[in-house]
Amino acid sequence: MEQLLNQIAEYKKEMSAFAAADEKQVEEFRIKWLGTRGIVKSVMGEMKNVAPDRKKEAGQLLNEFKQFAELRFEELKAAASGVMETGFSLDISLPGDPQPLGSRHPVTLMRNRIVSIFQRLGFAVAEGPEIEDDWHNFGALNLPPHHPARDMQDTFYIQQNPDWVLRTHTSSVQIREMEKGKLPIRMLMPGRVYRNETVSARSHCFFHQVEGLYIDENVSFADLKQTLYFFVKEMYGKDVKVRFRPSYFPFTEPSAEMDVTCFICGGSGCNICKKTGWVEILGCGMVHPNVLSNCGIDPNKYTGFAFGMGIERPAMLKYGVNDLRLFSENDVRFLKQFTSAI
Repeated sequence: MEQLLNQIAEYKKEMSAFAAADEKQVEEFRIKWLGTRGIVKSVMGEMKNVAPDRKKEAGQLLNEFKQFAELRFEELKAAASGVMETGFSLDISLPGDPQPLGSRHPVTLMRNRIVSIFQRLGFAVAEGPEIEDDWHNFGALNLPPHHPARDMQDTFYIQQNPDWVLRTHTSSVQIREMEKGKLPIRMLMPGRVYRNETVSARSHCFFHQVEGLYIDENVSFADLKQTLYFFVKEMYGKDVKVRFRPSYFPFTEPSAEMDVTCFICGGSGCNICKKTGWVEILGCGMVHPNVLSNCGIDPNKYTGFAFGMGIERPAMLKYGVNDLRLFSENDVRFLKQFTSAI
């Protein structure tokens, strides 16, 4: 045992005195001491010659010797690597490698543009959960169970609990804001929504919306029209023409859809506008009294208007994109074409 102790002490001195000038010498150290036929493995084999009553002591000693050799190897490797970097390959006076900058997603650009216009009118931004209960997504919006208007939206239901859905519109955020009871309300609700639709160049199973809500005393349809006129002029230019068409939404009454002159043909008729010269951009209307009552707001005292629009469609028109699926494929070749601002 004493002979083994002396031998290990000599080996430690030899390893401590070893200096490596490059990685080749570090590798030579590893092979000599830690290799398959190295000295450490040979010394570990002496365990069989130790008396049984001293095997525990010898085992601790041999393990410590092996750890010493491994630590010395790591020190030599780190030192040799540093020498090569500072001495040969690294010139700290050179400029760093340039990092490529990405660009914002076209849907994000369009969302930010829409939000910025309405913020100038005093609209604040509110967000809500993408997984909603039936009440906030349907019931509170004047869509009781078995209401035929529910068939207008192909819904993704949560399998474990059919009372929960992937929201089909951001109108659920409007309900949550009205339930807070803090009036007046002038809010904008952007977000992602889901519909169980066939994925194609013109539709997708998820897309993005921006909805607006304004509730106060003496709010009229004229207020709604002037708000949307301002938005259209700021977004599409002062020369664009606007028209309102009567429509139906269960949560607004009266309801309308808003069209603008086609950006592609200027109103003369093309494939984009289906030869009509008009492109629908949003739906709107006065908030239904039942919706106000469902949220604890007195419809005899307060009135309000709401509107909602998709983001992908104006983004497609703005950038000349002819396939909706490009927005969700994360193809860098497509995304890098867009600048950081509209």
